[in-house]
Amino acid sequence: MEISTALSAAADWTGAIARAQAHAPFLARALERQPELHALLAKGEGVAALEWARLQGDVGDADTGLRRHRLGVACALAIGDLAGAFALPQVLIALSAFADYALDTAIRTAIAERTGEERTDGMIALALGKQGASELNYSSDIDPILIYDPATLPRRPSDDPGEAAQRYARRIIKLLSENTSEGYVLRVDLRLRPAAEISPLAVPYGSALAHYQGQALAWERAAFIRARAASGDIAAGQEFLVKIAPFVWRHALDFGAIEEIRALTLMIRESYKGPVRPGPGFDVKRGRGGIREIEFFAQTHQLIHGGRDPSLRVRGTRPALDALAAAGRIGTEQARILGEGYDRLRVIEHRLQMVGDRQTHSLPGGVALDNVAQLDGMRDGAALIAELAELTQRTGAIYEDLIGEEQRNVPSAPLPTQQAQTLAQLGFKEPEALAERIEEWRDGRYASIRTPQAKHAFDRLLPTLLDAFAASDDPARAITRWQSMIERTPSAINLFRLLVARPAVLDRLVAALTLSPLLADELGRRPELLDALIDLEEIDFSNFFETKVRQMRSGPARGDYEAQLDCIRQVTSEARFTLGVGLIEAQYSPVEIGGALSATAEAAIAVAVESASDEFAQTHGRIPGGELVVLGLGRLGGGALTHASDLDIVYLFTGDFGVQSDGRRPLGATLYFNRLASRVSAALSVPTAQGALYEVDTRLRPQGNQGPLAVSIEAFGKYQRESAWTWEHMALTRARVLTGSDKARAEVEAIIADVLHRARDHRELRQAVLTMRGEMAQHKSPRGPLDVKLLRGGLVDIEFLVHFLQLRGAGELAERAPEALRPDLARAVSRLAELGQVDRSIVAAHGLMSDMLIAGRLLAPDCAEPPPAGAAALARACQRQGYAELMRDLTVSRKHVARIWTGIFEQKLEL
Repeated sequence: MEISTALSAAADWTGAIARAQAHAPFLARALERQPELHALLAKGEGVAALEWARLQGDVGDADTGLRRHRLGVACALAIGDLAGAFALPQVLIALSAFADYALDTAIRTAIAERTGEERTDGMIALALGKQGASELNYSSDIDPILIYDPATLPRRPSDDPGEAAQRYARRIIKLLSENTSEGYVLRVDLRLRPAAEISPLAVPYGSALAHYQGQALAWERAAFIRARAASGDIAAGQEFLVKIAPFVWRHALDFGAIEEIRALTLMIRESYKGPVRPGPGFDVKRGRGGIREIEFFAQTHQLIHGGRDPSLRVRGTRPALDALAAAGRIGTEQARILGEGYDRLRVIEHRLQMVGDRQTHSLPGGVALDNVAQLDGMRDGAALIAELAELTQRTGAIYEDLIGEEQRNVPSAPLPTQQAQTLAQLGFKEPEALAERIEEWRDGRYASIRTPQAKHAFDRLLPTLLDAFAASDDPARAITRWQSMIERTPSAINLFRLLVARPAVLDRLVAALTLSPLLADELGRRPELLDALIDLEEIDFSNFFETKVRQMRSGPARGDYEAQLDCIRQVTSEARFTLGVGLIEAQYSPVEIGGALSATAEAAIAVAVESASDEFAQTHGRIPGGELVVLGLGRLGGGALTHASDLDIVYLFTGDFGVQSDGRRPLGATLYFNRLASRVSAALSVPTAQGALYEVDTRLRPQGNQGPLAVSIEAFGKYQRESAWTWEHMALTRARVLTGSDKARAEVEAIIADVLHRARDHRELRQAVLTMRGEMAQHKSPRGPLDVKLLRGGLVDIEFLVHFLQLRGAGELAERAPEALRPDLARAVSRLAELGQVDRSIVAAHGLMSDMLIAGRLLAPDCAEPPPAGAAALARACQRQGYAELMRDLTVSRKHVARIWTGIFEQKLEL
């Protein structure tokens, strides 16, 4: 417990002692009982006084020592506070530090009395509430949760761990809470423990962990915002908090939980029976605009945004308000009003409790009110009431805006006939049917629009929402997707309010619902993706793969295979949705989006291989010296996926295929890795509760669908050298090893290099390429004017040109310009142009068509011309002023490609 020695030069120690003796009977008695302390305080030696108080704890047994220590600390801090020498944060921290020390001492004492050892192993005390936030007041109780580890808890050999833990808990409570001739130490309230009505005073570690990971309620999330490992086995307590952090700080917004918190705070306000405005009986903690409402304001915002923004994961109320303002989650003026109001209310709370060392928060009346005001240095109670009235009016109004307390004289929703007229004026088809549909939304059948507050919030949003839908390309689709979303959302009141308050979020929502069928479908299935629209943070592409791998691994406990698959799907789904929003908003280039989509898929593959291998090994063990290697081809290998891309994968394995696995059900190496590969494909493609991920295409493996799913690296090399067709070698130019050890990667890369660098007959290669492209053109026609992949002069023709040039001169290119052989087609095209192997116009053509492919798969998945808003979004995504300009540039690019094709292959392309 530390107090700064830089005490205020203006501190009035004499006046503080006089006010304490005149207006605070508890402090007067404490000064009288502790003359040495009184003398130190009279001389203004506040730090020395606190040290004197600490030394009193060394006198006698723990019961007596802690009570004397507490009395000294309370008195010294109170006088220093009244003198203006100790700032409020110092007082709060010092009181909390004493509570930590006292609780730790009680734990050590309880264990030592039974075992003779002063140890705290296996006995965890988590501080919640004001102790956890280091914001204790003078007469506060503490709300710890006692958790014990049966394996490490000190006990007698004959003691059952559970019985020993309960014995220690009872002794801890008695030591701290019993009121003796020396007073008490701390009031202890254990009702915040898991399932308090049926659980023991000290909860087993495993049971507590299971509760918070799967059964806890929303209010417990709010409580754990301020949780801290305060006493006992602190290292184990910190580890416990790390394990349950995903429960507290959820990455996705949970509107149901937020509504539960809102309802809880509203219930607390409604259950408060004291005066609404400051006066005798007004509660500075629970009253309107009081301490609790400011704390809940901060905690609610932390719950909403803290899962995505670690800077908001702070415990104290004032630090939380400052962090929220710094992050732009609340206004700086709101933070100032609430922060200053909170500090002042805490000071007044302290004055109330200094009088009689009672846990009170209510203003007394008459002379007693004047007494409290004068203890604080004010003229009288009327001055205090006036100050509080102004303060709570400001803080209460801010809180009411958050919880949406039902307002008086709110206009009723329009009747269906009036609504139909409005809808007709907006241009909606069948306005009468739509008006009835909207009324059905409000009739209580959807949980998200059931309460009066939710209906009020929805009615405020509805006119703006309908205007936005009417202005979209496809109002009917927007309304259907909106309905699907609110059907699946347990509570949407906060969403409705947010859309009213932040029109930009509403614009993004309408864009997602109308411009992209893929995003609209995802949002309809998974409303929790809304948080990607709300918190549209800047995407960091620099370590995208590493970030996604870390997120996918951080969810479930290791060994829970199904939960791990769900986590992979959740992270992937959110990443794809976020990237899609960034694309339709034209915040990022399609090339950046394509790279990030590939990185996301690579992360999913890496974690799926890791998880499937662990799960498979539980039954079949592992192959000594063997591992599964995943080779990516096509757009995955080239690092430029679209939202609609399949994953082109080839599975390989290392090691001796005469060896068997070492598990309880051993398999030969070939069968082992084929079954494991099948397990990985299923992990990536079979739908779970969180939906499906990708279509996995393994037809590029040796012998295609006729061959085994996984082959050894040696067999792969032999096939590529002796049996593969030219088109398979063309596919190999975009091959990239995605998973595997450094040694395995080097082996595969050496095979690919050897195959690609071999000398080829140029005429045979040219004929094979033209034959393949002709057959493809005959069997795969373009689906529409935006099918930049299959249109002649499009991406497929560019790919065939580049692969031909790569295979024709691979040996020379490997020495002169290895960049020209990279799986990344954009780099290969650029390098080939630099070498003069192909006209430079192909670089811009490839760039434009790649952008159009990536953006078009999201905005025009059928390759037809999209409606006006979709066409404009596509043009923006491709950095063009409008759709007409985009199509003109596409035509020019295709002509360039056709000209290059004719020059290299001596074959004219019909555009």
